Amino acid sequence: MLREPQQERSRTTRRRLIEAAVDCFSEQGWHGVTVAVIAERAGVSRGAAQHHFPTREALVTAAVDLLGEAQLDELRTRAAGLPIGPSRIERVVEMVLNLYTGPMFRAALQLWAMAATDEQLRAALVPLEARVGREAHRVTVGLLGVDETRDGVRELVQATLDLARGLGLANLLTDDTRRRRQIVREWAATLETRLGGIGAP
Repeated sequence: MLREPQQERSRTTRRRLIEAAVDCFSEQGWHGVTVAVIAERAGVSRGAAQHHFPTREALVTAAVDLLGEAQLDELRTRAAGLPIGPSRIERVVEMVLNLYTGPMFRAALQLWAMAATDEQLRAALVPLEARVGREAHRVTVGLLGVDETRDGVRELVQATLDLARGLGLANLLTDDTRRRRQIVREWAATLETRLGGIGAP
């Protein structure tokens, strides 16, 4: 069994490699990145990188896991300070619609685009994205405090997440903050009307 300092160093190295992979995919795309490039970015040897992640696909799998968990952790952290009651809905919608902006979303988008024409990458991404999507849906249902067994609730929650991804795409080329604020207000009003108000999660 590894001693604790060795275990900690191993975890630190893995984390550095995964974070470097996210940065590289965000900046250079899928085809411009190799394990050697990621290792150099992380400041570790190529041998150490290949010990943890023998293939680029293995690194992608870990990177997608990190991207999904980081986004959901951020959502949960921000949600901890939200008010309870009807005023909550707009704040939740704002957080979800802002979830798909920034470098993490850009990195994921690079991978999605490449997966459209790369069978090996698609095979690695599809089950991971499905799992991350299910967890994002579950977290959003909890934040809104809604009953998913009611007619239309599941579809409204999923529409919120799909809207968030679409707005994330719109924000890639220009700052879409102003328009997103207006959409947040309108979509929150729509949800409040359709869902009949929300309670505490």
